[in-house]
Amino acid sequence: MDTACYLEPTWDAGRAFAQRDIAGELVMLNLLRFREIADYSTSPELAPPQPITGAAAYDRYIAHTLPLLRKSGGDLLFMGAGGPFLIGPEGEHWDRAMLIRQKSRGAFLAFAVAEAYLAGIGHRTAALSDSRLLPLIELPR
Repeated sequence: MDTACYLEPTWDAGRAFAQRDIAGELVMLNLLRFREIADYSTSPELAPPQPITGAAAYDRYIAHTLPLLRKSGGDLLFMGAGGPFLIGPEGEHWDRAMLIRQKSRGAFLAFAVAEAYLAGIGHRTAALSDSRLLPLIELPR
């Protein structure tokens, strides 16, 4: 099993996404694995007075982010508890999965670098031990 952790896009992945021919809406599949205890060492100004779980820190991230996401034209379509795969690598699990809709690639990129959004991203960093983000484009029916 791959032991690398993925919390941020690489420069190459970000560039490839920005250059991808995406017209219209897209949905982001998020797979999330939480730390047992949130690590606010990179954003101590956001840390609560007492230690919290990674899941609780992620809930703070969602509370901060969701109004901004909706204002940018996006929305949370689904958030659910995860677990081990039915079909997939044995022993691999994800704590939570989410589907986020955004009206366009440009809207997503603008949202991702907005100062108001970035002010709360430390909750996400504190929460996650690993993640995956897969942009999805709906196929014609």
